[in-house]
Amino acid sequence: MTDEQKAAYVYAQAVCAIAEIEGMKALNMQRNVLGHSMAYDDEAFFGVIDKYGISHNAVLTTFGD
Repeated sequence: MTDEQKAAYVYAQAVCAIAEIEGMKALNMQRNVLGHSMAYDDEAFFGVIDKYGISHNAVLTTFGD
């Protein structure tokens, strides 16, 4: 994979993570309005970074090959 392809892959993964996080935020907001406890905590949000492999070290590993 070229560096450009690797960058495109990391970018696509970041977009997927953002989409998932926005959905998580929306559900938390809805639950807040209804007076329910939050569906997602900080740990769940940080877990998305690992799920999509976009942590600092993961990205460096992607470009290190």
